[in-house]
Amino acid sequence: MDKAIALARKALESTYTGLCAIVEYQEVVVNYETRTEEVTIIKDQPCKLSKKTIGSANQSEVATTVAYAPLLFIAPEVEIKPGSIIIISQNGVTRKYERSGESFIYETHQELNLQRVDKA
Repeated sequence: MDKAIALARKALESTYTGLCAIVEYQEVVVNYETRTEEVTIIKDQPCKLSKKTIGSANQSEVATTVAYAPLLFIAPEVEIKPGSIIIISQNGVTRKYERSGESFIYETHQELNLQRVDKA
């Protein structure tokens, strides 16, 4: 990795204020029975949860709404498989997400669109 990219990556990672766990569904055998269980693959991985705006503001008779989508910034070498669950703790809040869509991998980081799982 060249020096400029290493410095850019270090600067970007200095903004990571969250930690995440990556959970995958895996088949396990218990008492001769195969079942699918959640298995934590990675714990306490530095990351940053951000958001991106989807479309423009929609105005109705009641209020103006703007749609947002969660966006995860994480190290480029972290492998997050489709269907994984990502539990993110940032700014004193912990939320559960699914990976939705393909990750965009850059030399300094990767970006993943997420979908909230535990939305109330």
